[in-house]
Amino acid sequence: MTSQETMKAVGLFRYLPIDHPESLINVNIEKPLPTGKDLLIKVKAISVNPVDTKVRAPKEKTEDAPRILGWDVAGIVEQTGPDCTLFEPGNEVYYAGSITRPGGNSEFHLVDERIAGKKPKSLTFADAAALPLTAITAWEALYERLGVSRNADDNAGKTILIIGAAGGVGSIATQLAKIAGLTIIGTASRPESTQWVKEKGADHIINHYEAFLAQLNVIGLTNVDYILCLNSTDQHWQNMAEAIAPQGKICSIVETDQALNMNLLKNKSVTFAWELMFTRAMFQTSDMIEQHNLLNEVAQLIDNGSLRGTVTQRLAPINAANLRKAHAMLEEGHTIGKIVLEHFE
Repeated sequence: MTSQETMKAVGLFRYLPIDHPESLINVNIEKPLPTGKDLLIKVKAISVNPVDTKVRAPKEKTEDAPRILGWDVAGIVEQTGPDCTLFEPGNEVYYAGSITRPGGNSEFHLVDERIAGKKPKSLTFADAAALPLTAITAWEALYERLGVSRNADDNAGKTILIIGAAGGVGSIATQLAKIAGLTIIGTASRPESTQWVKEKGADHIINHYEAFLAQLNVIGLTNVDYILCLNSTDQHWQNMAEAIAPQGKICSIVETDQALNMNLLKNKSVTFAWELMFTRAMFQTSDMIEQHNLLNEVAQLIDNGSLRGTVTQRLAPINAANLRKAHAMLEEGHTIGKIVLEHFE
């Protein structure tokens, strides 16, 4: 095996609208070799997330070499770097990877073993590929940023509002919040998304296009202890400030287009936190291995039936045309659950 071997991938040279045929193209690139703690993965399935469409969104910049997107992968360890201790060739893994490195929309991919987990045994590669980014995000948001106890007894009577509960992260966060014993209010606005959120364990549904507090009052609540915002922080800021309990906690994963008025949280001594699941890999934090650990725990929850997968659409094979289709579906803004792609041609 030499570094001159090539592999198929889907990438871009220019940042274009998704309906442009060159927004994502089929390319052949050099097959990488693992060094350090990297695993070389034979990619079996991938998923798409809003981060893919944000990175690909039109801008003036151009690339000299094809940029490869994709931050949800399930595959098989082909080769390990010399410093690897957690995996060996033949192991089945799943992971989201790092935003600062090439993505996984390629036949082979490098990932630091500290942010990869053992694939759930009960899932196909396609079903497993839908989980890593959303599971890491939901887990870190709930248990680390919001500080929700993992002991259900501690959460008796406590409430969480999940804004955008039908999406990829919301679908996992709702289930994890249910396992944690929280009373869950999910937001949804269409019959099909409302049904999906209920099936994932939400106790109540409110409409994110209407004032939150009045809707909470109707179901007998004066406020909520936690809020997880998975959609338009700007749009929901005032509503969140009104709905959060004194000394409550808010976490968002969606960047803002304008400055937030943090003073709205002061009188209630409310905690606000951001969650970005790429932080640990991006900054090579000393606790990077926590993503390996949590992915292994998520796999156990899947395999014992406590947590269910979130795939709603499957495309094959993995190529530029199907990835453009998946990006277009995400950009429409009505996606429920996750879209996965499998099999390189």
